[in-house]
Amino acid sequence: MLDEVAIVGVGQTKYERRKIGETFADLVFEVTNKALEDAGITIRDIDNVVTVSNDFQDGRTISSMAVMDACGAFGKNVSTVEGDGTLGALYGLMRVLSGAFETTLVVAHCKCSEGDQDLIWNSAFDPVYYRRLGLEAVSASALQARRYMDKYGVTGEQCALVPVKNHRNARANPWAQEAMDLTVEEVMRSPVLASPLKMLDAAPLSDGACAVIFANRWKAGRMTTKPVWVRGVGHCADAYYLGDRDLAGVDSLTGAAKRAYGLAGIVDPRKEIDVVEVFEAFGYQELMWLEGLGFCDPGQGGVFTAGGNTLMDGPWPVNPSGGVLSAHPGLVAGLVRIAEACLQVRGDAGARQVDGVRTALAHGTNGLCGQGHCVWVLGG
Repeated sequence: MLDEVAIVGVGQTKYERRKIGETFADLVFEVTNKALEDAGITIRDIDNVVTVSNDFQDGRTISSMAVMDACGAFGKNVSTVEGDGTLGALYGLMRVLSGAFETTLVVAHCKCSEGDQDLIWNSAFDPVYYRRLGLEAVSASALQARRYMDKYGVTGEQCALVPVKNHRNARANPWAQEAMDLTVEEVMRSPVLASPLKMLDAAPLSDGACAVIFANRWKAGRMTTKPVWVRGVGHCADAYYLGDRDLAGVDSLTGAAKRAYGLAGIVDPRKEIDVVEVFEAFGYQELMWLEGLGFCDPGQGGVFTAGGNTLMDGPWPVNPSGGVLSAHPGLVAGLVRIAEACLQVRGDAGARQVDGVRTALAHGTNGLCGQGHCVWVLGG
């Protein structure tokens, strides 16, 4: 896969709790035009479109139909992915790798403000055994956090270091929804959502959209002077039922990372990856995901983070954008990680730019408690 497909354009909206004045189509139209402008092309240069949306979130069947005209899909081959944005990007990448298309626009949108998130996530559970328990994303994640903390002795204070860091990083990100200075004590004193998770441990609900444009080698060389090449991608999913897997384990992430690293020729991520963007809807998840990605041993995510390793000026900056804890627009969040990693490799991340980035990692999750993962390695 090395250097066969490049990201040539990206676009994001500002992420906000409620975008009252903008429809789904408005958001998609905005980021499509931003990505086209970033690539220096027009919609006529796009061969293929992949949209990422969800019928539950949009409140209608075939939700992608509401945005087809807004992303310029008329007369083009169109596909829709109803999952995390990293998976939509993976499908778009495969469309180009197939040789059938030279360029693909991938666009994701979500307005979490327009749906009852507890009800939507409760619907993801098995209707016979689990759904009637009232489980949803927060309570399920609380079960995972408790299992992880108890198994390895990870403390709430170590988990709290993540929102402290990421909200501080978000101050340099003009697209972030929540940017602030926090202390570990403030996180620990915030209201309990579901023990051990607290209000400031959790990502805010957001409205927004993101777009990424892929091009094959021939097209990329003619579109931009700063193509960001897809070095490797890997994805893997674990068992659906929460009781069928150890919630403190990261087997599916380890599998996804192994595939991505193998394609990218990465032997030691600690030595070869300069910046990381992970999907951490809760603070404890960043610790777990770093373990699964091979940056530290199982159960050592808290110690690794407490050592300052993931700070902006640390050896392995994690989520310089502020991550999902600074803005969580549902299915869009994973595609944002790819866009942010792309900007880091290009050196175009502005005030949140990490010095000397040559290789970046982007990560997304799908399903409950990190059931599935998708890992991207990008390079200049």
